[in-house]
Amino acid sequence: MAEPLVIVFDVNETLSDMAPLGEAFAQIGAPRGLAKLWFATLLRDGFALAACGDNQAFAAIGTDALRTLLEAEGISGNLDTAVERIMAAMQNLSLHPDVPEGVRSLAASGHRLVTLTNGATANTDKLLVAGGIRDKFGLLLSVEDAPAWKPARSAYEYAATSTGSDPSGMLLVAVHPWDIHGAAKAGLRTAWINRTGARYPSYFQSPDIVIPALTGLAAVLAA
Repeated sequence: MAEPLVIVFDVNETLSDMAPLGEAFAQIGAPRGLAKLWFATLLRDGFALAACGDNQAFAAIGTDALRTLLEAEGISGNLDTAVERIMAAMQNLSLHPDVPEGVRSLAASGHRLVTLTNGATANTDKLLVAGGIRDKFGLLLSVEDAPAWKPARSAYEYAATSTGSDPSGMLLVAVHPWDIHGAAKAGLRTAWINRTGARYPSYFQSPDIVIPALTGLAAVLAA
């Protein structure tokens, strides 16, 4: 993989650190662990819609799923305000510490960097600008402009068309095994960031590269 690649980055959790969401839930009187359940519920419902041929905005699904979970928890006070606070926190996350250096190394190696998120392009832009690495990325892509959410094949094909690339010359970088699997099935090469030491699910196609942090990817690609 020594040749320059079009490197496609997932955004939520891959680039952004979502750990602070737990504190946002705690501040409205909800369990911290509800943050993970909410994000999993959001993804589940987005995937279900994609499987049916539908495509809804990340924020629309997230807001509705959040309201349902908070109602079930019996959260007191103004539910609208609570939902707004969580959604605002989601839009004001920071990069993982390993991301800026890793991105700069990849850009310096001549690779073309783009993003492909199930979320909104505006949030990706805000995240990268705040982290000081927006200039390292060309296109910021969202499945809002694609036929379906990742991991549907059409999402990755949309990225290939948008970048004028063949999937075989593209590398998806993600922390989500479902994203790795979807990209691999669409013909992309894949790199899994395993920051937590988790076990990779046996039922998904294995990644081509496994790294504990983004800072190690440029060297692996150059080897």
